[in-house]
Amino acid sequence: MTDGTTPPTGPSTGGVSPEAQALHALVLESLDADQAVETISIPLAGKSSIADYMVIASGRSSRQVASMATKIAEKVKAEFRRSARIEGLPAADWVLIDAGDVIVHLFRPEVRSFYNLERMWAFGDEAAATASPSNPPVDGTPPAAPDAPDA
Repeated sequence: MTDGTTPPTGPSTGGVSPEAQALHALVLESLDADQAVETISIPLAGKSSIADYMVIASGRSSRQVASMATKIAEKVKAEFRRSARIEGLPAADWVLIDAGDVIVHLFRPEVRSFYNLERMWAFGDEAAATASPSNPPVDGTPPAAPDAPDA
């Protein structure tokens, strides 16, 4: 039982700190506002020590990818008082943003399909990479429908 002073962790939050959850939400909101394409989030807690979340998204052009990356870095600095490290910004085919607890990969669509990071990091766990009907997986297949219960 918590006394209200200790942030909850465990199964309901995946053992992820509230700050990491807030950073993750900030990244997803920023990508949504910038009209990122095919945004997915892969929870890494328990799978890797590099971060708690990996977010992968595409932009329609190098210019959009660079703009999204710059905006995320600015928002992280403004809200969390830390600098996010950015790699790949000059070419903006694949930009990596290391914000600490959240790693963000931004791609042009053809580069993303070539590297297919979602497949590598999902470790065969269908629930690991979250996509929605309005945000289908990269390969274009719709998310699987839940199995019908037996009668």
